[in-house]
Amino acid sequence: MRDKTFLVMAGGTGGHVFPALATAKKLMSRNEKVVWLGSVGGMEERVVQDAGIPFYGISVSGVRGKGILSKALAPLKIAKAVFQALLVLRKTRPDAVLGMGGFASGPGGLAAKLLGKPLLVHEQNAVAGMTNKVLAKMADSVMSAFPEAFEDASKVVLTGNPLRDEICELFYSSKDSVSKSGPIRVLVLGGSLGAARLNEVLPGAMSSLGAEIRPEIWHQTGRNKSEGVAASYEKYGVKAQVSEFIDDMAAAYRWADFVICRAGALTISELCVAGLGAILIPYPHAVDDHQTLNAQYMTKGGAAWLLDQQDLSESTLSEVLAPLFSKPERISILSEAARKLAKADATENVASECRRVCYA
Repeated sequence: MRDKTFLVMAGGTGGHVFPALATAKKLMSRNEKVVWLGSVGGMEERVVQDAGIPFYGISVSGVRGKGILSKALAPLKIAKAVFQALLVLRKTRPDAVLGMGGFASGPGGLAAKLLGKPLLVHEQNAVAGMTNKVLAKMADSVMSAFPEAFEDASKVVLTGNPLRDEICELFYSSKDSVSKSGPIRVLVLGGSLGAARLNEVLPGAMSSLGAEIRPEIWHQTGRNKSEGVAASYEKYGVKAQVSEFIDDMAAAYRWADFVICRAGALTISELCVAGLGAILIPYPHAVDDHQTLNAQYMTKGGAAWLLDQQDLSESTLSEVLAPLFSKPERISILSEAARKLAKADATENVASECRRVCYA
C-alpha cells in the first residue's frame, strides 16, 4: 500500500498555521507525504517552506468587515480562488484534504469536494469561524479543539489543539506547582504585536502589591515596546525581566508559576498542557468575540480568572492578584485544574483522524 498524500490548508495567523504545521510534521513522521495550500504572500508561505513542505499559493483574502465594493466583487474573487485551488489539487493529487482555517481553506475545501476528495476540517477556537461553519456541512470529518465550537456537536471529534512537541512535553515533565524558593513567578504575555493595555497596567498593579507577596516578573511586551515598559517598571520600583519576544516558550512556561495574558486558542491550549493557571484578558475586538469564549473554557474548569479589558486597571488587577499571591496553594489549585483540561495528545489525535478518513 503506497503512502498517502495529504493537502493541508491553513494561513493568515499563527493560530491557524502552527497547529497545522504540527499536524503536518506528525503525518510526515508516519511516512505520509504533505503539501500545503495557502495564500500568496501570507505568513504561512515562509514558515511552511522553512519546514521543507511544498507550498502552493492562491490569490485569496478575507471578505468579512470589508467595504461594499469588496463584498460586491467577492463572488468573482472566490470563483477565481476556487479555480486556482482546483489546479493545485489536480497537480498534487492528494488522497485527503485538511482545512485548519485561514483564507485559503474555503476555496480549497470547495475544490476538494468538487473533485470528490475526502475533506476534514479542524476548528482551533471555542466558536467556529465562518469558513469552517460552511465546510463542516460538507466535510467527511469535523474536529474541534474545544467542546461546543459547532452547533451540532454530535458529529464533532474533540481532538484538542495540535501543539509543538516541546510544549507537549511539559505535560509529562515533573514540575512543582509553585516555586518552592523565592517569590511566585509570573509570566506576562503581550503577544507579537504587544497588548498595549497590559503593558500600561502591569507595572503599576505590581507596585500596589506588598513586598512580601510581590512576584518575580517576566514580561513579554511585543515589538518596540520593551524600553517603555522597562522604564515604567523602574519608575514604580518593581524589578522585572522585560523582553520584546520570547523565543523558547517551553522554557518560559517551565519557569512560570502563573500567567497573565490574552486568550488566543493556542495560548489557552498551551497553558493547560503546561499546567499553568492564569488571568485572561480577552482581546475585545476578536471576530465573534472568540477570545472570551476561549477564556471561558479555562474559567469554567476552575483554572483561570477572566477580566474584560474595559474593567482592567491597576486597582482591579491588584485586587485579584493579592489574595492569590498571599496563599500560593490557590495557584497550585489553578495549576492542577489547568492540567485536567489539557489535551496533550491533540497532535496525534488530529493526525490519526486524518489517516482514518484517508485509509477508510
